[in-house]
Amino acid sequence: MSSVDATAGGAAASSVPASNPWLIAVVVSLATFMEVLDTTIANVALRYISGGLAVSSDEASWVVTTYLVSNAIVLVASSYFSERLGRRRFYLLCLATFTVASILCGLSWNLQTLLIFRMIQGFAGGGMVPTSQAILADAFPPAKRGQAFALFGVAVVVAPVIGPTLGGYLSDNLSWHWCFLINGPVGIFAFCLVYALLKETPQVQRNREAFRKKGLRFDLVGFLLVATFLGSLELVLDRGQTDDWFGSTFIIVMTAICMLAFFSAIPWVLTRTNPIIDGRLLGTRQFGSCFVVMMAIGAILIATTQFLPEVVQQNYGYTATWAGLALSPGGLVTMVMMFVAGRVNSLVQPKYLIAVGCMIIAVSMWQLTRLYPGLNFGFFVWSRLYIGLGLPLIFIPITSASYYGLRPEQTNQASAMINAARNIGGSIGVCIASNVLAHRQQWHQSRLVEHVMPSSPAYHATLETMTRYFSEKGATLPDAQAQATAWIGQQVQTQASFLAYIDVFHVLMVIVLCAIPLALILSNVELKEGGGGGMH
Repeated sequence: MSSVDATAGGAAASSVPASNPWLIAVVVSLATFMEVLDTTIANVALRYISGGLAVSSDEASWVVTTYLVSNAIVLVASSYFSERLGRRRFYLLCLATFTVASILCGLSWNLQTLLIFRMIQGFAGGGMVPTSQAILADAFPPAKRGQAFALFGVAVVVAPVIGPTLGGYLSDNLSWHWCFLINGPVGIFAFCLVYALLKETPQVQRNREAFRKKGLRFDLVGFLLVATFLGSLELVLDRGQTDDWFGSTFIIVMTAICMLAFFSAIPWVLTRTNPIIDGRLLGTRQFGSCFVVMMAIGAILIATTQFLPEVVQQNYGYTATWAGLALSPGGLVTMVMMFVAGRVNSLVQPKYLIAVGCMIIAVSMWQLTRLYPGLNFGFFVWSRLYIGLGLPLIFIPITSASYYGLRPEQTNQASAMINAARNIGGSIGVCIASNVLAHRQQWHQSRLVEHVMPSSPAYHATLETMTRYFSEKGATLPDAQAQATAWIGQQVQTQASFLAYIDVFHVLMVIVLCAIPLALILSNVELKEGGGGGMH
């Protein structure tokens, strides 16, 4: 969702509607809904993708992280291309590319091709959301922009709610391919409507020519450094556990490239007149703290959206549809709380709302550390409800706080960077959680196996009990003993899985708790100004 302050800064007549501006709002919101939907629709389908492409669950999670990283990379460049090409042209280009890439994702025949098309999809999607905000700001007079952004905001909030349930239904009843193919007809429909309804005025051409005459060139070096840093960081985090971390030459090389790109980018963005990102913003207490907090919350948002469906499918036998339904009520709470948080944000300092939101989410993470086999559907619904309660108390105030004190010309950069922070944090959070899960599952299984030995009285008693059970079911004695041994092994794996997921939620709880001190050092804002923020 957008901040009115951010988008209004760029509202110099770039395009005007050929008809009712509310048609523009509906069409733009539809396209943005489709883009945001793709951040969550594949999460509950990862087990189907893993099985269909014959890859591990860790490798299947790259479908999520690749999209987030490529999305974040393009976000920081979207402002330049929007001004250079014109918002209408750039938006149509992004929408068309996103639609084609979505169809290609659905037609992928192996993991490599899926990741390539998913990356292209993320690149295209990264330019759609901020450009949508600017188009809405142009289409409506200042007095009505709030209503337009409310409609846009509902679309952005509803998409993650519908994503898991829709993705689960499609995966269970059709195939995981339809999680991507469904974007085809929607994207074509939205493209035709945007092309027909959104027209540029002669003033647009003059503005574009004026921008070109300024001689501002795209910061290609800065863009490549940022892209190299984020891409290599994702590879290190994704492949580290599988490749034995620094026992692997590949991981060592990618880590060196990551560090080289990072330390080269710092002096570059600080000394350019038109850098791809404003490094000085990150060095300020206000914006820098907001950036880090948004990364932490992005990690919680994306990681829980992926690992909650995973744990209920893997350990509780839920279908993808029911796993999605477990998440949906939390999304509805988030949608309602958006309006509440928007109101409260004009009355209470953002830093206190952020701290309260973080504490609510930390409680939710703590509740999820109580996993055991007998939990019912309601437990997971309530856990997600708490997360949905806390998120708006963070997203809306953090947007207000991040823009506070910025000059008008800095708002486009700030908008892109805060959006990128959420995606970067989400990608890093998924990678960290995946590594914790894999490592701790191995560790717990090793500890549990130490107690499963012939000299253990408990092992002997369990083996005899289960052998008797399978014998009573009609198995011969040798078969009953083999089945009993296999059953004990399965119980060890299941228990190790539960303990590993508990460790994951402990780590996520620590991450969100670390965000509270950063929130409390934020400066106080003028509440009348701060109340206008919105979630990206």
